[in-house]
Amino acid sequence: MNAGLLPGPLRQYVLDFERRITDAVIQFAAALSDGATVLDAGAGEGSYKRYFSKHRYIGLDLGIGDQKWDYTQLDVLGDLAALPFADGSFDGALNIVTLEHVKDPRRVVLELARVLRPGGRLLLVVPHEWEVHQHPHDFFRYTRFGVEELARDAGFRIVSLEPGGGYFRLLARRLLNGGQFFPAPLHILWFLCVAPAALLLPLFEGLDRRKDFTLGYLAVLENQRK
Repeated sequence: MNAGLLPGPLRQYVLDFERRITDAVIQFAAALSDGATVLDAGAGEGSYKRYFSKHRYIGLDLGIGDQKWDYTQLDVLGDLAALPFADGSFDGALNIVTLEHVKDPRRVVLELARVLRPGGRLLLVVPHEWEVHQHPHDFFRYTRFGVEELARDAGFRIVSLEPGGGYFRLLARRLLNGGQFFPAPLHILWFLCVAPAALLLPLFEGLDRRKDFTLGYLAVLENQRK
């Protein structure tokens, strides 16, 4: 299913996890003072840059994840495990669905803590129930407890840590994903068969209170290092 063909409100309803991420980025940017320095660590094509027009935004990526992406607009081509910045260089940082693509996530989170000023915040989004992607640069998935361990080990205080939806959101998304296994026009038939269930399932989200079945986690972390 190509969600881009859906009208705006329905697209946001279907792509709920991405909507949550965008909302989190907007809130994160709004909380920063004008002129604050921001590192987008794992920026890819810089899709979040537009939310930081009032700040000094630096987009960094290794530029190897997706062969179809255009990495030419990056500010810095670099390794997240060895950031080319001095200690305390940034007021805030983003790491959005990138930590699964690094071979040493502990080292990367430590580096993010190092380049953040004391009290600086990191918006971290990681996948949990997510398909393998950006082959072969895909290594890890994270539970809430894994996020807590990485954060505390690096000297971060956990300000918030929330699942990006629960079981019924996850099931709806995976039903719609099934269309990719059918050749055209059978994928349209698949969509027509599962779309009613996929659109109704999120209405039952309240039944899943633990939300251990989730696409991923969104966290805001505060640097406690001196």
